[in-house]
Amino acid sequence: MPTRSKKTRTLALVAALAAVLGTAGPARAAAPPANPHLAAGGAGAMHGDTASSDTTPRPGPGTGRVAAHRTALQSACPTVLAGSDGYPVAVCTGIFDRAPHVHLLDPATGASLTELKLAKSGVLGGIYSYLDERDRLVVADGSGDLLRIAHVRTAGGGWELKVVERTPLTGAVAAGDSVVGLSPDWRGRVWFATAHGLVGTVDTTTKAVRTADLGEAVANSLSTAPEGAAVATDHALYLLRAGADGTPRVVWRRAYDRGPARKPGQLSHGTGATPTFFGPRTGSEYLAITDNAAPQENLIVVATKDNRTVCRIPVLDPNGSGTENSPVGAGNSVYVASTYGYPYPAVPDGAGPAEPASAPFGGGLTRVDLDRDGSGCTVRWDARIRSAAVPKLSVADGMLYTVERTGVLDPARTGILDRYDFLAVDAETGRVANRSRLGTGFLFDTLQMAGNATPGRVWWQGTVTGVVRIAPQ
Repeated sequence: MPTRSKKTRTLALVAALAAVLGTAGPARAAAPPANPHLAAGGAGAMHGDTASSDTTPRPGPGTGRVAAHRTALQSACPTVLAGSDGYPVAVCTGIFDRAPHVHLLDPATGASLTELKLAKSGVLGGIYSYLDERDRLVVADGSGDLLRIAHVRTAGGGWELKVVERTPLTGAVAAGDSVVGLSPDWRGRVWFATAHGLVGTVDTTTKAVRTADLGEAVANSLSTAPEGAAVATDHALYLLRAGADGTPRVVWRRAYDRGPARKPGQLSHGTGATPTFFGPRTGSEYLAITDNAAPQENLIVVATKDNRTVCRIPVLDPNGSGTENSPVGAGNSVYVASTYGYPYPAVPDGAGPAEPASAPFGGGLTRVDLDRDGSGCTVRWDARIRSAAVPKLSVADGMLYTVERTGVLDPARTGILDRYDFLAVDAETGRVANRSRLGTGFLFDTLQMAGNATPGRVWWQGTVTGVVRIAPQ
């Protein structure tokens, strides 16, 4: 039997034994399923992997002193990816032209080595992109095409971002609609979801596009695992699989409490979460989302196979909670960060008014552990952390990495002069193990964006004006 198969079986056995003994923590979590069509290294997608686990196999900057360097790109950069070659690729939206810009960054300094401007699309266009197994960016642009973009050396020794594949989606995606999420499946097909609720697959070799209309809006990305593709609309969570011809088919649908309206600190009416596959045995036996119940939202965990309810448990502040972030899932543990009251400078068209219209940003980070037999769950800890980024768990060092935003006079009263600190949070206890100042003021606003780790314990974090490179000093 090949060595890789032996290793996989051994890790699965260790994870199962840990779960039985009740000691399954982040360091013992089963790794998310390794998608063969995603770049290696744990930073090929915004949420790290196609399961959207928001975990990384790499250690982060740790608990010692760090050095942070901001690269100004005149763009908001919610997506910073990296493949097997270690070169970060940032997908940003220009502050002035509102168009997507792709930057290849220097791994050592964070400087932009080259840039490619794409056709302008919707508010979320280009954000949920990924790197394929050859480190090529897969992204949908405003022209209605699905692109693969490679970074290649030029004759003069520099770098170039080059479109090497283009697949039209205009025949499938109607005018006025836009792609909001992309993820590959295990056959190499590209799954996509649109703002108006169209879900589809693309075979970029044959150019075949197959779609199904869910009839409900989608505001976040979709996740893929061997069991299928998970999509959360503004009404329900779906598991889908492709038929023989590639057409998406609904395996099951789970409605959730979408609440009376959009909450302050959320960008849509409904869940703000991309679905998270996780689990202690296969890394994908469970699915987690948050609902939009008022005043306190719930974490919902279901069995991927049959939609069985594992738990529905209130999380975060009982007087007003909500999140725009995907839960972190590892082993038997899920981590949920509050974005309730976060001062987004703008919301997408059609998002509707928030109720209440505004609220202080008090933050909150909760760990929920599943029972060993998968029959329920309990809150392990609550931490009053005002997370201004999508937390990500390093299973290598047991730390949750995020950025905290603190008001000048009142920690929960946000303004343009707020302080931003990079945090390492002990995933076992919820205690802040390290705090390092990134900067003060609007330039450092991380706007609930996700970071990613690369070799050398380097952390890459997008901001509203560029990218920050954080590394041990």
